[in-house]
Amino acid sequence: MNDINDTDFDPEIEANAEAGLDAHPADHNDDGLGPIDALIAERDEWKDRALRAAAEADNTRRRAEGQMNDARAYAIQRFSKDLLGVADSLQRALTAAPRDADPVATNLVTGLELIEKSLLSAFDANGLKRVAPEAGETFDPHQHQAVMEQPSDTVAGGTVVQTLQPGYALFGRTVRPAMVVVAARGSGPTAGTGAAGSNPYDKADETGGQFDETA
Repeated sequence: MNDINDTDFDPEIEANAEAGLDAHPADHNDDGLGPIDALIAERDEWKDRALRAAAEADNTRRRAEGQMNDARAYAIQRFSKDLLGVADSLQRALTAAPRDADPVATNLVTGLELIEKSLLSAFDANGLKRVAPEAGETFDPHQHQAVMEQPSDTVAGGTVVQTLQPGYALFGRTVRPAMVVVAARGSGPTAGTGAAGSNPYDKADETGGQFDETA
């Protein structure tokens, strides 16, 4: 007669068998998931972590690129400002140069014109645009600086009469505003354009800043 060992009977295994569960409770974790389900849950968790890490790395790369672009634009802006004086000097020389002179002077003027054209082309190729509003263009306080106000019979009040010095913008950001003369209130080819309320701009301040809208 064989002796019955107490270890041959496990009440928990018997209870699991009656409940339709696996015989060995160790096959389930604390959440009641089987080994396959636990592996799937762990896989999803690590996948989510990997996606989050990739997104954070992408954000870090974008921030670094933005900082590099800002630093590059700042360096170009400083260099551009230094070259604006050269462009101004060339323009003044061409304005004062005699047009009906001997062939030597004519050739010199032609050479200066070619140099100015080459310099402006280099500016344009690097995102530095010349701002020189024509007569009648609307005064833009973001790109223009009003240094003088005078009556005009050809353009309406609050618009540009003449550009005294061209301005420049680098990638849409003003490096130097264009210095302009602005038509005074009441200006214009039609009589009565200077009536009260017809000009949306008030007089420029003494520093040539932007115009204030009237009430």
